[in-house]
This record gives sequence, structure tokens and C-alpha cells, in this order.
Amino acid sequence: MQWFSSFLVLALLSLVQALSSTGNRLLVIVEEAAEKTKYSKFWGDLEGRGYKLDFQSPKNEKLALFLHGERKYDHLLLLPSKSKGLGPSLTPNLLLQFIKQEGNILLTLSADSPTPTAISSLLLELDIHLPPDRNTLVVDHFAYDAASAAEKHDVLLLPQPASLRSGVKNFFGGDGTIAFPRSVAQELGNTTPLLAPIVRAKSTAYSYNPKDEGESVDDPFVVGEQISLVSSVQARNSARFTVFGSAEALENKWFDAKVKPVGGKDSKTANREFANQVSAWTFKEVGVLKVGDVQHHLSTISEQASGNDSVSQLGYLNPSIYRIKNDVTFNIELSEYSYDHLEPLKIAAQDALQLEFTMLSPFHRLNLTPISQGLNSTTFSSTFKLPDQHGIFSFRVNYKRPFLTNVDVKREVTVRHFAHDEYPRSWEISAGWVWIAGIWVTIAGWMAFVGIWLWSEPPYAAAKGKKTQ
Repeated sequence: MQWFSSFLVLALLSLVQALSSTGNRLLVIVEEAAEKTKYSKFWGDLEGRGYKLDFQSPKNEKLALFLHGERKYDHLLLLPSKSKGLGPSLTPNLLLQFIKQEGNILLTLSADSPTPTAISSLLLELDIHLPPDRNTLVVDHFAYDAASAAEKHDVLLLPQPASLRSGVKNFFGGDGTIAFPRSVAQELGNTTPLLAPIVRAKSTAYSYNPKDEGESVDDPFVVGEQISLVSSVQARNSARFTVFGSAEALENKWFDAKVKPVGGKDSKTANREFANQVSAWTFKEVGVLKVGDVQHHLSTISEQASGNDSVSQLGYLNPSIYRIKNDVTFNIELSEYSYDHLEPLKIAAQDALQLEFTMLSPFHRLNLTPISQGLNSTTFSSTFKLPDQHGIFSFRVNYKRPFLTNVDVKREVTVRHFAHDEYPRSWEISAGWVWIAGIWVTIAGWMAFVGIWLWSEPPYAAAKGKKTQ
């Protein structure tokens, strides 16, 4: 009976396990306890996915992100604060240290709450720029909710985002409409490839300070599609940081609210679905790539077969040394974590997974093609001939795409030159037949000359008398 109780406890623990691939400890920073009730549906969705929420105030002196040098929480969610600072436990340096230790952060902003200096400094470190005026919000006179913002036009209605570009997987798509009330504009820098916008404003939007009572805006901070309403940063260690420009969009009243676009019909918002998509991506429930077996070996290629059947393994797996001009096969197994399970990785037709065989620079850059697919992984392979250059080389797969964790696999091998008994014999090289023939012709000519010279000595006459003194 005791073993049955233990099994039941383990089963219950597996049921409450968070869907995140990195853990379920979530710290929520909320300044006032009354603010928690506004987001109760969002908290319920997170708890339903297995997260353990710990609500703390930034004013709490016992608040700490680390314990004994390690992360105390796996994820951090920051709600807007009315204070100018977030206290000594949430300084920009500590938040960056949290990211460096592979912690994930979801930051929400609101035009009704001035952004703390610590947050602005942190975003500048990540090349995300906020308006210098803390009361600035985004308005759009063509894409707003006619029911709730008929005069101010500060509730933007936008469709769920499409793919960032061709070949990039979309984790935030759908057919619904998202409402963004009183959003804070973000401008993304061009100096880092780690940034990616999730939702952009339409070309008719602009950043506006409601305290400016003029009929026109002379010099807006950012306009049109340069405005990012939801932005993402994925660090080189694959830690994720998301800036959600409208905290009000996560409130209960907007999760299933009815909105009316200009000249359109009433419809329900998709804020709840979108909030779950953004939080799932930020907390690494989706888009996490896992590397399985990595193998390389000598190969022989048969001309009688085609495709993968033409390649046969020679020798053992993963040798440390090869010879120049060897035929080599490289295999890598990759999976993608999606919510609660691993599934085979699929590469879009517009994208490519590539292998580099490199010393200081790549000698080969080849596409890896899928050769087999299991229940939770795909095996990619490439066969090629090693270059005519000896030295220390590396098999490297460096796959970095927006919204997917980074894959950087490297395996070092030594490539030697031919041994003295491995060079082909001279008579096996057809280009050398002329020189071989010349050698034998020379020898034959010399032998003929010697023979003729030896057998061509002139006869001598015999002496008739004796020689006298």
C-alpha cells in the first residue's frame, strides 16, 4: 500500500508540473494588493498551467531574486509601479544578472503609471527606447475602439500578429482582434540582432502626450510601424525578456470585452489568448530547441543507390582524427519543446539548417537535410568530402532564429595529411604515364647505346715481329 501512495504522490506532482521547460517559480511584482484583483483571470491561467505565483511588493525589504548566488525564481513578472524606483532588490544590475543566469522576465508598462528610472535604464541597456515624456501614449485615429475610446482614440485595435518574416515560426498568430488601451510606445534599436518586435502599430499611429492640448503634434517621439507595442529580447544564453506596452490589456475587463472598430461590427477581443501566447513564449513553454545525439563518422558512397541509402558507415562513431579527402557524414538530432512535450523539429522551406566545417573560417557550409523522424526528434544529416588541408577543424551547427532558443554545437577533430604508404602508386595516375614511359625509353636507349658501343669495337692487326731494343 505504501508503494501505491508514493506512486499517487508522484503522479499528482507530475500533474502540477509547470509547462515551462525551465521551472515553475514565478515572482509577480505588484505594488498594491488591490491591483491583483484586476488580473485575476490572468493569474488563474498561469496557475492552471502549473506556475507557483509569489506576489511581492517592490517595497518589501526581504525581497530577493537570488539565494546563495543562485536564482530564487525561474521567472519574473513586473506590473506597472507608481513609484520612481523599484527598490534595492530590483536594480538594473540585478535584473541583468537575473537574465544572465537564464531567468525570464515579462515587463508590463502603462501610460497611467510613469516608468521607473530603473526600468528605463534597463531597457536602454537592451537598446529599447521609451519616450522621454513619461505621460506619452499611443493613439490612432483610424484603428481605435469606437465603443470605449470614441473621443480619445487611445484604445488601439490590432489583429493578432503575422510571422515576422518568411521562414520564421509564428507563436502569436490567430484570427482575433487585440485591444491595447493606453499603450506606451517602444522604439527598437538597430545595433543588436537580439531584438524582435511581436506587435507593431499601424502606419496611422503616433506617440502623443495628452497634456499637449494643441490640435497637432509637431515632433512625435515615434510614428507608424516604427512603434513597437510588444517587444522581445532573447539573450545569447536564450533567456527571454518581453516588454508588454499595455498592462491594461491583461486586465479582466479586456479579456473578453466587446469592441467595435471604426466602420465595423462588434466583436470579442482575443486578449486572453494573446496574453497566454506571450507568457508561454516568455516563460519558455514554446520555441525551445533541444539537441540530442551528435554523430560523425567515415563513410563510403555507393553509386548504385541514391539518397541516404547510398551512404554507408565505415569504422566507429565520432573518431578524433580523419585524413584529408575522406568522405565524412555528420548527423544531429533536434527536438522542439512545445508546452508539455518534445516534438520533431521542422525547418520551413524558406529556411535552412546548416553545417559548417571550419578552421579559422568555414571550408564548407552545407545544408543539413532531414533523413529520419522519430516520435520526438528529427535527425538531420550531410555527407561531404574533407578539404585538402590538414589541421584542427570543427563541425559546427550555429542555428539562431527569432523566437527560437539558440543552437550552437561544436565538435573538434584533427585532419591529418596522407601517410607515406597512403599515396597512390605512380602507375595508378594516368597523367603520369607519359613520364613513366619517358623513364623507360631513356633506360632502354641507354642500354641499347651501351650494347652497341660494347659490340662495335674495331679489330686490331696482329704484330709481325718482336720488338727489339
